[in-house]
Amino acid sequence: MGTKSDIGVNQQAPTWDHTDCVGMEGCPARCPRFFDKEGTALLLTPGVDGTVEQLVDFYDEYPSRDRSMSLPPLTRPQVESWVDQLVERGRSIIASHDGEIVGHVAYMPADKDEPELIVFIASEYQNRGLGTELCRQAMAHAADDGHAALRLHVDADNERALAVYRSLGFVEVDRKDKRIEMRLALDDELVSTVQAPPAERL
Repeated sequence: MGTKSDIGVNQQAPTWDHTDCVGMEGCPARCPRFFDKEGTALLLTPGVDGTVEQLVDFYDEYPSRDRSMSLPPLTRPQVESWVDQLVERGRSIIASHDGEIVGHVAYMPADKDEPELIVFIASEYQNRGLGTELCRQAMAHAADDGHAALRLHVDADNERALAVYRSLGFVEVDRKDKRIEMRLALDDELVSTVQAPPAERL
């Protein structure tokens, strides 16, 4: 079991092996420690305290080729307005490496029973399992917040994203042109899985 000192809230995401951790009092809905497929230690923290400007920079510099469903917006003023809405009306979880934002997941509106999910990963961190982990983080926290389900929209041509969402349990509920709406019910079995401490995960 870890201690406060070795869990580390350090934004530098120190190297640690948490595979035997069974949790401790005060742990968040899902462990914030994560190793991607390349063995990089990342820190995934709920909230955006002190990082709003950094989050705006993350999206302002986001490559056009990686945009999805017209998001993130194209201009910095539009990005600022969009991020403000995400912060004011939703819940966010930020992935950081060496103090830099490398991924972001959010769901909003936070006062709705079935908020909508978005997730974006920095190009150099894609295909390394971070998007899947951020989705699991959102699932764990959304359930902890009392939400019944999460919804999302995805381009029908985005096969990589569709494969990830389906593997997590999202199911298609509507399709208009090339825009697919998917839903994930946050039932007890799913919640117990995503909220389990590292030592109890399958």
